[in-house]
Amino acid sequence: MAAKIKKGDRVQVLAGKDKGKRGEVLSVIPTENRAVVQGVNVVKRHAKPQGMNQPGGIQEKEAPIHLSNLAVIDPKSDKPTRVGFRMDGDKKVRVAKASGEVIA
Repeated sequence: MAAKIKKGDRVQVLAGKDKGKRGEVLSVIPTENRAVVQGVNVVKRHAKPQGMNQPGGIQEKEAPIHLSNLAVIDPKSDKPTRVGFRMDGDKKVRVAKASGEVIA
Protein backbone atom coordinates (compact mmCIF):
# COMPACT_ATOMS: atom_id res chain seq x y z
CA MET A 1 0.00 0.00 0.00
CA ALA A 2 1.34 3.42 -0.92
CA ALA A 3 2.02 5.87 1.90
CA LYS A 4 -0.15 8.97 2.05
CA ILE A 5 2.20 10.70 4.50
CA LYS A 6 5.96 10.52 3.97
CA LYS A 7 9.10 11.85 5.61
CA GLY A 8 9.62 15.53 4.74
CA ASP A 9 5.91 16.35 4.24
CA ARG A 10 4.44 19.45 5.87
CA VAL A 11 1.44 18.38 7.93
CA GLN A 12 -1.17 19.88 10.26
CA VAL A 13 -2.49 18.19 13.41
CA LEU A 14 -6.26 17.62 13.26
CA ALA A 15 -6.91 16.31 16.79
CA GLY A 16 -5.29 16.08 20.21
CA LYS A 17 -3.45 18.44 22.50
CA ASP A 18 -1.51 19.99 19.59
CA LYS A 19 -4.53 20.54 17.31
CA GLY A 20 -3.81 23.18 14.68
CA LYS A 21 -0.02 22.99 14.92
CA ARG A 22 2.01 22.47 11.77
CA GLY A 23 5.36 20.80 11.29
CA GLU A 24 7.55 18.64 9.11
CA VAL A 25 7.42 14.85 9.33
CA LEU A 26 10.76 13.62 10.71
CA SER A 27 10.00 9.90 10.44
CA VAL A 28 7.13 7.50 9.74
CA ILE A 29 6.52 4.20 11.53
CA PRO A 30 4.24 2.30 9.10
CA THR A 31 3.87 -0.80 11.30
CA GLU A 32 2.29 1.32 14.05
CA ASN A 33 0.53 3.85 11.75
CA ARG A 34 2.38 6.68 13.46
CA ALA A 35 4.67 9.55 12.53
CA VAL A 36 7.07 11.83 14.39
CA VAL A 37 6.41 15.50 13.59
CA GLN A 38 8.80 18.34 14.43
CA GLY A 39 7.55 20.40 17.38
CA VAL A 40 4.39 18.32 17.87
CA ASN A 41 3.52 15.98 20.78
CA VAL A 42 6.62 17.02 22.74
CA VAL A 43 7.18 14.92 25.88
CA LYS A 44 9.74 15.07 28.67
CA ARG A 45 11.98 12.08 29.32
CA HIS A 46 14.31 11.55 32.28
CA ALA A 47 17.72 10.31 31.15
CA LYS A 48 20.52 8.81 33.24
CA PRO A 49 24.05 10.04 32.53
CA GLN A 50 25.78 7.90 29.89
CA GLY A 51 29.44 8.49 30.68
CA MET A 52 31.34 11.76 30.39
CA ASN A 53 29.91 12.84 27.04
CA GLN A 54 26.17 12.68 27.75
CA PRO A 55 24.93 14.26 30.97
CA GLY A 56 21.64 13.15 32.51
CA GLY A 57 18.60 15.28 33.12
CA ILE A 58 15.18 16.00 31.72
CA GLN A 59 15.13 16.04 27.92
CA GLU A 60 12.31 17.07 25.60
CA LYS A 61 11.65 15.11 22.42
CA GLU A 62 8.86 14.51 19.94
CA ALA A 63 6.74 11.40 20.47
CA PRO A 64 4.95 9.61 17.60
CA ILE A 65 1.41 10.72 16.72
CA HIS A 66 -1.21 8.61 14.91
CA LEU A 67 -1.48 9.17 11.16
CA SER A 68 -5.27 9.64 11.38
CA ASN A 69 -4.65 12.84 13.35
CA LEU A 70 -2.51 14.38 10.59
CA ALA A 71 -3.38 16.03 7.28
CA VAL A 72 -0.93 16.98 4.52
CA ILE A 73 -0.72 20.70 3.70
CA ASP A 74 -1.87 21.48 0.15
CA PRO A 75 1.07 23.07 -1.74
CA LYS A 76 -1.30 25.35 -3.68
CA SER A 77 -3.70 26.70 -1.01
CA ASP A 78 -1.57 26.15 2.14
CA LYS A 79 -4.54 24.40 3.83
CA PRO A 80 -4.86 20.80 5.08
CA THR A 81 -6.14 18.33 2.48
CA ARG A 82 -6.75 14.64 1.95
CA VAL A 83 -4.38 12.69 -0.27
CA GLY A 84 -5.26 10.63 -3.34
CA PHE A 85 -3.25 8.87 -6.02
CA ARG A 86 -3.08 9.26 -9.80
CA MET A 87 -1.05 7.73 -12.57
CA ASP A 88 1.26 10.26 -14.24
CA GLY A 89 2.39 8.37 -17.32
CA ASP A 90 3.77 5.15 -15.85
CA LYS A 91 4.42 6.65 -12.38
CA LYS A 92 2.02 6.73 -9.42
CA VAL A 93 1.96 10.16 -7.74
CA ARG A 94 0.26 11.61 -4.66
CA VAL A 95 -2.35 14.27 -5.34
CA ALA A 96 -4.06 16.82 -3.08
CA LYS A 97 -7.80 16.11 -3.20
CA ALA A 98 -8.75 19.78 -2.68
CA SER A 99 -6.77 21.31 -5.56
CA GLY A 100 -5.61 18.36 -7.68
CA GLU A 101 -2.01 19.55 -7.24
CA VAL A 102 0.74 16.90 -7.22
CA ILE A 103 2.43 16.55 -3.82
CA ALA A 104 6.20 16.31 -4.19
